[in-house]
Amino acid sequence: MAWHPGAASAADYPAKAVTVVVPAPPGGIIDASARLIGTQLARALAQPFVIENKGGGSGNVAYAQVARSPADGYLLLASYSGYHIGNPLLAPRLPWSQKELEPVALIATAANVITVHPSVPARTLAELIAYLKAHPGALSYASQGNGSVSHIGTEIFKQQTGTQILHVPYRGSGPALQDVLANQVQIFITTPPSVIGHIKAGKLRALAVTAKQRHPELPDVPTTAEAGLKGYELETWVALFAPAGTPRPIVEKLSAQVHQALEKPETRAAAEAAGFEAHYEPPEAVARRVAAESQAWGRAIRDGSIKAD
Repeated sequence: MAWHPGAASAADYPAKAVTVVVPAPPGGIIDASARLIGTQLARALAQPFVIENKGGGSGNVAYAQVARSPADGYLLLASYSGYHIGNPLLAPRLPWSQKELEPVALIATAANVITVHPSVPARTLAELIAYLKAHPGALSYASQGNGSVSHIGTEIFKQQTGTQILHVPYRGSGPALQDVLANQVQIFITTPPSVIGHIKAGKLRALAVTAKQRHPELPDVPTTAEAGLKGYELETWVALFAPAGTPRPIVEKLSAQVHQALEKPETRAAAEAAGFEAHYEPPEAVARRVAAESQAWGRAIRDGSIKAD
């Protein structure tokens, strides 16, 4: 019989508990998606998948920990698109790099919704763009922080529409949303779960969903294409990564189990209830996604002269 490097390790893997590092506190799409897939992997592979929340440093502490760990499949990263794409572009001297992390599988995606405070004299996306062009710099937008999806995504929106909006960064969605509701800041592009209740209560106005399809909880809110802004889509994602050099059979075994888990109706239902979509992509597709978004974000960062905090 022919022997292939890594074959034995893949057959025996996992022989002990696997830790999934989450670069954020409990709560939110990163934590929720990691816990959902961790539960499924534990059942399928008969070993615990322990979630370790390690916030701080805009995710860099967690990323560096995984990048520097042994490449044996026992320490994985639930990577958030804002950190994975934005951080290396904004701070080239990070304690980690994209090439030190190996994609395993995409596990979750979430559309974003463009919201405004009701005081903004715009009831459609076209009206908002027209108002912004007529009143450059009159409105401000909130983000979860410099380099976050909401930050870069809004900068891309500005560049695509030729508008000027003042950026006000916050440390997370909570404080950002609080000031938008108080009309301290007028525009917020974010994932739907945190704002759906406020939209339905009339405290925020939703103008468009930044996806190909409408959001099931916001059926009356058009997509950006339907609202007249074709080509503008903004998707948040979470994917599993392992340290570079992890044996390919282990990566493939994990990826296959993630795929099976995300195909289950109960997994999809749990993800939808948590506000995101269970969405699988294999390692090669994740790598292509990272490359494409790094190019698009890099252009937006250069054109907008965006600097790290």
